[in-house]
Amino acid sequence: MNAQESNSGTMPQKRLMQRRDWSWPFWPAVPLYPYGKRRTCCCEVVEDTIWTFDQLHGILYTIVPIRMSVVKLETGGLLVYAPIAPTRECIRMMNELVASYGDVKYIILPTSSGLEHKVFVGPFARCFPQAQVFIAPHQWSFPFNLPLSWLGFPAKRTYILPENSSLAPMSSEFDYAILDIDLGRGSFAEVAFFHKRSHTLLLTDSIVSVPEEPPAIFQLDPYPLLFHARDNALEAIADNEANRRKGWQRISLFAIYFRPSTLETIGLGQAFQDALKAPDRSRKTYFGVFPFRWRENWQQSFAALRNQGRPFVAPILQTLIFPQDPTQVLNWADQIASWDFQQIISCHFDSPIQTSPEQFRQAFAFLEQKSSVSQNSFTSENHTIIAEDAKFIKKLEANLIKWGIATPPKEFFEKTNTNK
Repeated sequence: MNAQESNSGTMPQKRLMQRRDWSWPFWPAVPLYPYGKRRTCCCEVVEDTIWTFDQLHGILYTIVPIRMSVVKLETGGLLVYAPIAPTRECIRMMNELVASYGDVKYIILPTSSGLEHKVFVGPFARCFPQAQVFIAPHQWSFPFNLPLSWLGFPAKRTYILPENSSLAPMSSEFDYAILDIDLGRGSFAEVAFFHKRSHTLLLTDSIVSVPEEPPAIFQLDPYPLLFHARDNALEAIADNEANRRKGWQRISLFAIYFRPSTLETIGLGQAFQDALKAPDRSRKTYFGVFPFRWRENWQQSFAALRNQGRPFVAPILQTLIFPQDPTQVLNWADQIASWDFQQIISCHFDSPIQTSPEQFRQAFAFLEQKSSVSQNSFTSENHTIIAEDAKFIKKLEANLIKWGIATPPKEFFEKTNTNK
């Protein structure tokens, strides 16, 4: 057999092995892109101490990273914060760490409401049967509240994180603080973990920072970036660095604001007419349908959103969630700001975020002001741009209150010192 025959014989086998490595057969439970095929990108954040594992998820190519953090314990073994889909590729990478640093000892689910995090805990825990699973309090499911074991959590080794972090088995290396807001039909919970030795804060959804360039995971699957880099359906998809950056910045505006002010939708009739003329009408391009256009000033919106990379609270949380109990949120933020961290690893967007406790605390200043979309670090021009981009979320809030799905925000009362 010559070399050409050998290569042609192994390529199908290689593609089959890749499909198996990236396969996630339980995607219908949370049907988000990339559905049944998930790539994993591992990055060492602190040498021999902290690693991040990124995958992609989103809707209609509006894709952001979803991130798991792995921390080496001084006593041996690993702690996993916010598991991702345990594909063969992901578990193979994890087993490389296990071989060097010891078994997975603790798996942390730091949220009660984040289905995109919760759905992976049971399958991930089954890959590491010796690990103890610790979860945020007041877990719930919709439309019925089901037992944790019915949701896939291993019954004999799943525990609720104690309110007092000193009672947790990992307390010698971590502090944590629990935010638990009662929303009536369920709770919003987030557990912030502080790794003392590396001065690193682990967060889920409360704080994000938007990078100017697309995160590394997009190098494995840049197509969503290229799809959104186009200005209309007639423009061909072209892969280059400028388009990857442009697509990422537009995706960020989509993901944060849902419908930013610089986005214009076109009528269905026009969208279908354009689709007939599109250079690519494949299923991958949604048959050529591209029903929106960006105004020329969209980059100003991105610059205001990014704000030079400073951490901020996403507008959906600023508007719908945190105002439900501002005193509790500010007490939680104060407790975290008392820790000596130098960087934040969040489960979405940029990571790590080089920041200080003061900058972290400043991100919650909106709860002490009348405006729910302003922060002290923003210029007056940024105030105006962000207020315009957040109009859709404010309208969504008004409708949810009108329909009885949400409740009006509570007024902020002067905090009492409840930190422990």
